[in-house]
Amino acid sequence: MNALVFDQQLRYDTQYPEPEPAESEALVRVSLAGICATDLEIVRGYMGFRGVLGHEFTGTVVKGSRPWRGRRVVAEINCVCGKCNMCVSGLANHCRRRTVIGIEGRDGAFADLIAVPERNLVEVPAALTDEQAVFVEPLAAAYQVVKQVPIEKRMQVAVVGSGRLGLLVAQVLAATGCRLLVVGRNERTLDFCEKHGIQAIAVSQLVPRGDRDVVVECSGSPAGFDIAAQLLRPRGTLVLKSTYAHSAALNLAPVVINELTVVGSRCGPYADAINALARRQIDVESMVSRRMPLSRGVEAMQMAADPRYIKVLLKIGG
Repeated sequence: MNALVFDQQLRYDTQYPEPEPAESEALVRVSLAGICATDLEIVRGYMGFRGVLGHEFTGTVVKGSRPWRGRRVVAEINCVCGKCNMCVSGLANHCRRRTVIGIEGRDGAFADLIAVPERNLVEVPAALTDEQAVFVEPLAAAYQVVKQVPIEKRMQVAVVGSGRLGLLVAQVLAATGCRLLVVGRNERTLDFCEKHGIQAIAVSQLVPRGDRDVVVECSGSPAGFDIAAQLLRPRGTLVLKSTYAHSAALNLAPVVINELTVVGSRCGPYADAINALARRQIDVESMVSRRMPLSRGVEAMQMAADPRYIKVLLKIGG
């Protein structure tokens, strides 16, 4: 089958072995997939992953138990054992033996076919296009912020980083009615915020006042952590979404001095994301800059790293 593979270097492989679903797994023919910051970090060395990239996707089940066959689906990315102490205590996303689609120990979705545990499948309602469905996973991650940290109208909130995830987080937070500010470097994405009624400012023009109750750090850069800490009031909350390919020397002194709470935030609720997309509460279509065939996947990854593009999608099958 065709696949975009990373094994010390990124390559398009036309003879990659087809996956063989294990017991209780389904085989999904991928139709569309999205490139995200994590994919870009992996090719820089994050997680030491080798194999097929990609975890944001939608497709159709072609093999599996009868109730799933022929259904259009997305999938939860954490593949879990269901038996360890994390799983039985309701924290399956932190399973001790988990694999993660396209990130850790399991091939991903930048391929014609992907094998996925049936327990991970989520049906895509008819109200959603494939293009919207591709955003379910990252939008769910954005909704995890408000699950972890309740946001009220009176709160002063900021998002540091106006990239793909930052724009989704900003839209989710804007719906709470909080006093929101997005800080970024890309004029294109800052303009996206302004068009959606969200106050945005370039980092070069920012004067941190140390008055924000909550800051969500989505920049993907260690510099973003410093900016977030400067924006927060004493005993404020920093929600950390960024992951880094290489360890960085972060200045943690403000965390101690200002008694900040740091909350790591990862995967989130698919149902909330699907409902929001179905009701058109979140604009994802305007974020799509290019749609590329899988055969041009290497070029598409380069585009995704270019600030002139927001979201690059891979067209894989029908």
